Amino acid sequence: MGLNGISKSTVSKLCKDIDERVGEFLNRPLTGDWPYLWLDATYLKVREGGRIVSVAAIIAVAVNTDGRREIIGMTVGPSEAETFWTGFLRSLKDRGLDGLKLVISDAHTGLKAAIARVFEASWQRCRVHWMRNALAHVPKGQHTVVAAAIRQAFTQPDQKGAQDVWRHVADQLRPRWPKLSMLMDDSEADVLAYMAFPAQHRTKLHSTNPLERLNKEVKRRADVVGIFPNEDSIIRLIGAVLFEQNDDWQGQHRYMQVEAFGLIDTAQIDPPLSISTQAA
Repeated sequence: MGLNGISKSTVSKLCKDIDERVGEFLNRPLTGDWPYLWLDATYLKVREGGRIVSVAAIIAVAVNTDGRREIIGMTVGPSEAETFWTGFLRSLKDRGLDGLKLVISDAHTGLKAAIARVFEASWQRCRVHWMRNALAHVPKGQHTVVAAAIRQAFTQPDQKGAQDVWRHVADQLRPRWPKLSMLMDDSEADVLAYMAFPAQHRTKLHSTNPLERLNKEVKRRADVVGIFPNEDSIIRLIGAVLFEQNDDWQGQHRYMQVEAFGLIDTAQIDPPLSISTQAA
């Protein structure tokens, strides 16, 4: 920054000021209804007990019924632990996250169960990540053809049409790639959950892609540090990045069409997840 000879006390004061601002931002009360919630994890290196370990910086982004997108939370921990996810989601709910209808995320172990414990909401498995997993079951030379066949389901005008095409494609692929068809059978409801919501919103509901640019900025800033000295330093830096990005979002146009939120109540949305089905 062009500054020389900064004292330890000055650095300490600067960090304290940043921590206070970031803490207020990440723990602010949430008002109104937030129908959609995206969750994603960015993995960072940190020193812990003399070792260098990988931790997940979990970022939560939601859209309210005014069509505004906001970063509503961030924490650091082991992404696969159900207790970690449950604690984070409960903290969002305690701060006022209400009216939730759909959670969009990758298939982190424990997350699906945590959603069912904390919210009465459907879960959308990130379509982009799912497709990568699906194509791992077929030879590389067949990826384009198989992906095109599966994507036919995503172009249908409604959920029933998408389900019909999905099952038809799964049956077509079954003789050659039974593992892929089995994956399609097991994950149909999770990958097509977004089809039950208003068509005006679907392009932003089927994956965690809306967080991609945000995660790239987080990684860009984190790469400068390399290995963080502790988890508090992660929250300080990444929290400041998120605070800056959220402020920028508020000056932009609405992220989603407001009128379409009124259609959610009339949509044929599958029942929320139940705890007993989490092993599926």
